[in-house]
Amino acid sequence: MWDRRTLVCVGDLVEDVVVWAAGATRSGTDNPAWICRTRGGAAANVAAFAGRLGTSVRFVGRVGDDAVGAALVRDLAAAGVDARVQRQGRTGTIVIIVDASGERTMYPDRAAAAELADVPDLWLSGAGVVHLSAYSLVGPSLSVLRRASDIARAEGAILTIDASSIALIDSIGPAPFRDLIRTLQPTYVFANGIEADVGALRDLAGSGTTVVVKNGVEPTEIHAGDNGSATVPVPPVDEVRDTTGAGDAFAAGFLSAVLEDADAVEAVNAGHTLARRVLGEPGATLSMTADENGTACD
Repeated sequence: MWDRRTLVCVGDLVEDVVVWAAGATRSGTDNPAWICRTRGGAAANVAAFAGRLGTSVRFVGRVGDDAVGAALVRDLAAAGVDARVQRQGRTGTIVIIVDASGERTMYPDRAAAAELADVPDLWLSGAGVVHLSAYSLVGPSLSVLRRASDIARAEGAILTIDASSIALIDSIGPAPFRDLIRTLQPTYVFANGIEADVGALRDLAGSGTTVVVKNGVEPTEIHAGDNGSATVPVPPVDEVRDTTGAGDAFAAGFLSAVLEDADAVEAVNAGHTLARRVLGEPGATLSMTADENGTACD
């Protein structure tokens, strides 16, 4: 059954191991740090953030057949997410090193998340918005994204794609990356400024696609092809603890607003509001506390 108020997110669900160095890093020896383990994966983060806003949301992905994967699925359910998850192999992990400014460097091992395939149509169907992570443009998951795109178009749903990573764009190649996105015919493409520059992603604007470019503290750009461009100021943030998940929170706020019939500028403002909250939290969290499974931090 089609529900215009439902968001479906397709992509990774992994464990984030977030490392906060207590001082300057010294190579070849011990370095004091504070470490937490929490839910990660761009698409799962978007789903969880949207679920905590009260949005009707479904997540589609793959975790390992292990305790970590089971705990991560429970975490999504606690956020109000309908998790449709395959379980095989081992759950992916991303080690995230956070510096004093809150910026992060990531070491991903996607493991089971990279093997998402053969997803039932019912998992992808019946949404007002279908959100895809570009991490799944490589490997067997690409066929899932193509099918999700076909179903979204057939059902009149909005389709969105997050560019996800500079390294991903480099590995595929900027031109092939743009071509892959074009074939999916998204309504919105999300990218940060560096991703947009490296991949020339602003060129995707037009023919029904709007490109939204985030620039940190600088205004967010909205490029709508022949319908013109706009910029939206970013509200100041008092303290940035960790940028992990801020882009996913932006997408969740944006898409939750779109489901309520917001226009692009209104949706960007909603994205800014949620991202601002997440910047003050450790890891990709939103006013969460650690549970007995260690899948969240405060």
